[in-house]
Amino acid sequence: MTNVIDTGDRVTKWIRWIARIWSSPIIVYSLMMFIGYAWNWVTTGTADPHAVEGYPLVEALPPILMFLSVLGLGIAWRWERLGGAISLIFLLATLLLLLIQRPITQDFSRSAIPYLMSLVIAIPGILFLVCWWRSRRLPTY
Repeated sequence: MTNVIDTGDRVTKWIRWIARIWSSPIIVYSLMMFIGYAWNWVTTGTADPHAVEGYPLVEALPPILMFLSVLGLGIAWRWERLGGAISLIFLLATLLLLLIQRPITQDFSRSAIPYLMSLVIAIPGILFLVCWWRSRRLPTY
């Protein structure tokens, strides 16, 4: 006969590994982008040589907030609650900024991409929070 606690613990472990496996390519891709921009900045003096002069900060905020959200996914590997919360808070800020800046109805084929990227990043953040919630509620005997 299987113990109920073992079953719940097994499901929590599955959720944790799904969130980790899902977040791994996101973290690796973001680190590759960050290292590429940093290397270009060190070698040439500019992070993006194709950037337009006078580029407003508001346009650069969504990618920065998404990178901070991915950083939260990396933190969630060790501290699930903190990392999941960081990830979701920065994603909500990104979504709010995107909705103010570019409404989803305006040129939908192009404006939907950041929203879909946010969804891809949000799912492991939610899974990390669910995993933390389930592991917190398990009774100890």
